[in-house]
This record gives sequence, structure tokens and C-alpha cells, in this order.
Amino acid sequence: MARLVGLLGPRDPDVPAYRWLADGLRLLIADGRLPSGQALPSERRLTEALDLSRTTVTRAYAVLVEDGFLRARQGSGHVATLPLGQQRVGVGGALLPGFGTGEALLDLTCAAGRAPVGTAEAYAKAVQQLPSYLAGTGYATAGLPQLQALIAQRYAQRGLPTEPDQILVVSGALSGVSLAVRALTRPGDPVLVETPSYPNSVDAARRSGARLIPIAVEPDGWDLEAIASTVAATRPVAAQLILDFHNPTGALMLDAEREQLAAALRRAGTVAIVDETMLEVELDEVERPLPFAAHLSRTILVGSSSKSHWGGLRTGWLRVPRPLLPRLLQARIADDLGAPILEQLTLTELLAARPGLHPESRAALRASRQAMVDALPSALPGARWTVPAGGLSLWVELPEPRSRQLAAAARELELLISPGPQFALQHGLDSFVRLPYKDPAEVVTEAIGRLAQAWLAVQESPGRRAGSALRPVVA
Repeated sequence: MARLVGLLGPRDPDVPAYRWLADGLRLLIADGRLPSGQALPSERRLTEALDLSRTTVTRAYAVLVEDGFLRARQGSGHVATLPLGQQRVGVGGALLPGFGTGEALLDLTCAAGRAPVGTAEAYAKAVQQLPSYLAGTGYATAGLPQLQALIAQRYAQRGLPTEPDQILVVSGALSGVSLAVRALTRPGDPVLVETPSYPNSVDAARRSGARLIPIAVEPDGWDLEAIASTVAATRPVAAQLILDFHNPTGALMLDAEREQLAAALRRAGTVAIVDETMLEVELDEVERPLPFAAHLSRTILVGSSSKSHWGGLRTGWLRVPRPLLPRLLQARIADDLGAPILEQLTLTELLAARPGLHPESRAALRASRQAMVDALPSALPGARWTVPAGGLSLWVELPEPRSRQLAAAARELELLISPGPQFALQHGLDSFVRLPYKDPAEVVTEAIGRLAQAWLAVQESPGRRAGSALRPVVA
């Protein structure tokens, strides 16, 4: 009770008492400081602790029940909950028109989780700061200075000295990758791209008109000798890479390997575009390598708040070497003129409090990863995978190359998964499937149970055809 009273803070005399209480409890529940499932004090106890009337507390609780933030339970008062409803798809996953929104649907196509504790509070603080920006144009092409400074400081902490003016704040990592490719290449230019890789980034390079040169990433990492030969033969203008908890394999490139790769790119005059979106999702203690720009100065690093904090912020950034800044700034002006001010203010609050993953989020992801690892052997007998030290998914190799058929069978059981071919640059990878563990452990267990049923259906129907309409990979 003392903690709850402290979290609510002083009462606002300009707001009706029941509304003040309802709004305060709603914020605490949405922000995770009153976790879903936690019992709230009885109306009588809260009345006494806050010196409010019983009618006021009853009315506040009724408002929250109606809004879906409280659930009344017979004999045990009120319990905090979240109004997921139809938004439960993938437990807060992305909703795409035409791909179903049933409450029973589980979505494993999106590797992104819910907002951590403190997000709603950060938004509230950002809203308080917003009025001081309303007298201006609202455009901040490179980003808010205070946010640039925090991001630059994070790079310095990682061993890469960075000035704030080297940071360009953008609307998410995908926007940053697309901007970098457009700024550096012309149609027909060779660009090195990993396979498998995050398909939306590959599509961004493809839309620029670049000639895509594939380099393979195996479940255990990169074949650097093969990459060096490819680089020497094709002399790519740019190389689009994910070296930190690679999406989808989860591989992490070590410093010695980075130096070897950097040497090959340096000889070819290639600019590296390195997506560090998964960087902060470190689940096991590892020796962190230096940012790739410490090995190859002609590197654009792409960061994002989507995995470390929340995808709904839609805020990312580029760390740009000084010789390339004019080209990137000019391309940015022709792009979207700047990221939203409110989200930049919110991310500033979040980064000031914690640059990386929240401890509660890390613990939940570890539990979910373990639940998946425990359930997979019986669900997919004979399948193989490597447990990554970070990231949000397992890259699972099936006993047979039938991932598209598995996706179709899973869809019949209201489970959405991403088969390997969706991550391939051209074709192949039908023996693989990406399985995110970003949902609560109990949901992961249920999802793998449905996956087991789907795999059994595939085994029993050798002639089963692959589905024609696969759900796009969102994140």
C-alpha cells in the first residue's frame, strides 16, 4: 500500500478525485509498475490510505474495469490487467490487413516485444516538454541535440568516440538502412547482402535499384574466406550487414573476424552499412566486440529503439563518418525532414534512464527462450538449432525442407510463422524457420504446442502444398 501511494504521488486538485485516481492507476498498469495479474487493495483500504470517499474509489475502479485495466474477481477484489482484446494477436504483435485478427491467433512472424516498464512515464514527461517546441517548425532533420548527445555517448561507452553531430535521428532502423543505401548507391551498383537476412532491409536495397551480391550466413556464423573472395571479385559499393545477434540466425561476429572482414572491404573501397538493431538484446553474458566502425572507418552504423525499448517509438539513428555526412544529410532532406519530436523526447527520457534492455525484459526473454528450447525437441524431433546469446529468435533447421508446408499447416491452427525462404535473398532455405521467443513463456509453450500439431500434419500429408499467401515478416 505504501508503495502504491508513493507511485500515485500527490493528488491534482484541478481534476475530479475519481478521475485522478483512475488515470494514475491506469498509467501504473500500462507502464508495468503494477504488473498484470497483481491484486489491488480493497476499496476500503484504498479509501483510508488516500483519504478519499468510498464512492470516489468505487467510481475509479468501475472506470478501470470498463476500460479493461482492472478485472473484478469474485471474493478477491480487483486485479490489474491489460485491455488486449483483439490486439492480442502475437501478444501485441503487428496487425496486417487480410491476415487475420482473431483473439486465438498467435503471431510468431514479428520479433519485437511489449514496451518495458517506464515507457508510459517517459511519454508523460515528453508531453510536458512538448509545449516549448510548439513555437518552432517542428522539424529537426538531424535530430534533437539532447538525443544526439545521448546516442553519441553510448557509442563512446562502447569504445567508439563519436560527436553528437555524427548522429542522424531517423524513423526507425529500416528507414535508416534505406536512407544509407539511397545516399551511397546508384541503380546497378553492386551491394553485398547477407542471406539469410532481414527481408525488409533486403527489399530496401532492392528498391534502390542496386545489384545485390549474396554472401551466406550459416547458423554458426560467416565464412570470411568466401566473403573476401566475393568482395575482391565484385568490389561492391556498399555492404549491408547485421553482425550483432544477426537476424535471423542470432550469430555474433567477434572482433578478430570483424578485423578480417574490414580488411577485405577496405581493399575494395566498400562502405559498410551495419544494422545494430539487436545489439542491446544481450541475454547471456558475452565479451562484446567493438562497433564495426572501430575496424572500418567507412562504416555507417544503424541503431534503433525498437528492440531495446519499444517498436512503437519508430525512432532509430545513423552514426555517420564525417566524410559521408553531407551526402546523408542531403538525402535526409529529400526523405522525410525529421523524426517526430514527441517520440524523440520520449526516447531521450528512456535512454537517460537506461540505454539498453530493461532487466525485467531480459529476464522475461530468457524465460521465454528457455521455454522454447524445452518444448522444441518433442515438437520437432530431429530439428537442430543454436541457442543465441542474444536477439529475439531461434533459427531452427527442420529435419526436412518443408518450412512452407509447415507454415501453411500452422496457419490452420491459428499460428503464424515465417518459413526460411522469406529470409533468402533469392531462393532456398526451405529447411529453416524463424521462431521468435518475444512472448511470455506460457504463450511460447502454447505456440510450440501448435507447431508440433502442424508438423505432425505435414508428416502425415506428404503431398501437402505450401500456402500461397504468407504473412509478411514485420520485424
